[in-house]
Amino acid sequence: MKTRITELFGIQYPIIQGGMVWASGWQLVTAVSNAGGLGLLGSGSMSSEELRAQIRQCKAHTVKPFGVNVPIMYENSAHTMEVIMQEHVPIVFTSAGNPTLWTAQLQEKGIKVVHVVSSSKFALKAAQVGVDAIVAEGFEAGGHNGREETTSLVLIPEVCKTVNIPVIAAGGIATGEAMYAAMALGAEGIQMGSRFVATEEASVHPLFKKEVIKAKEGDTILTLKELSPVRLLKNKFYGQIETLYNKQEATTENLKQLLGKGRTRLGMYEGNLDEGELEIGQVSSLIHEVKSVSAVFEDILQEFEQTKIRMQRI
Repeated sequence: MKTRITELFGIQYPIIQGGMVWASGWQLVTAVSNAGGLGLLGSGSMSSEELRAQIRQCKAHTVKPFGVNVPIMYENSAHTMEVIMQEHVPIVFTSAGNPTLWTAQLQEKGIKVVHVVSSSKFALKAAQVGVDAIVAEGFEAGGHNGREETTSLVLIPEVCKTVNIPVIAAGGIATGEAMYAAMALGAEGIQMGSRFVATEEASVHPLFKKEVIKAKEGDTILTLKELSPVRLLKNKFYGQIETLYNKQEATTENLKQLLGKGRTRLGMYEGNLDEGELEIGQVSSLIHEVKSVSAVFEDILQEFEQTKIRMQRI
């Protein structure tokens, strides 16, 4: 399978694993890269030294390309970038911030830079900065999301028409059929987060993985827009958020106080399903089994080929 994305990263398949906090440790990253895709460390949940150790584990367990996802808005992002450049990581995906801050500096070090956007307006700005590729992430995606609430079916072709650089589709993709659809809309690769959360190699708590595969349509919701929009599984903690909104008391101050610190770690990593923040995408309702990364790749690629054959008959 050959696209501008496979050529850009030197990978076999245009399948990228989302760099998700608490889920994307070196075991998941190297499994994805070794399967022929591109694995990304989720630096948002790591200190600088933890990230350095994770990068070195990746180098010890794969000779294939891998990268790091960096949420620019995080307080320690400057230290994160220093570690990435010192350790000669070949690929960086930036998100949640202005790509102008780091793109040129990273590229001067020979690092390929991809920026995640939720609108064609931001895609154009990122392209003008000079990023190597764009991730167009639709409203369906888990974790931190765009405010525009544009679905992938609309966003992907909009972004593809707006920029000339390669586009990676994200948000609501967990099957080979969805991969085929995204590429039919103009994308040259896909990024999956939720599907890789429910794998044996993901570093989240087993109880969280079970919640993901139990999820049904409508069990996730985009909330906390006053702070930074995030898609969560509904649980007791989300019920407390909803109460604030129902009482019209969802001020920035009240939401920050409720959120506190470490809610995502508490839920996704430590397995506190009541009080933790459980970030996952809408597509969790289509995921019914925790599998190995290699099995996920087999499924996706087989479904993609079957869909291609079926569409040729129309």
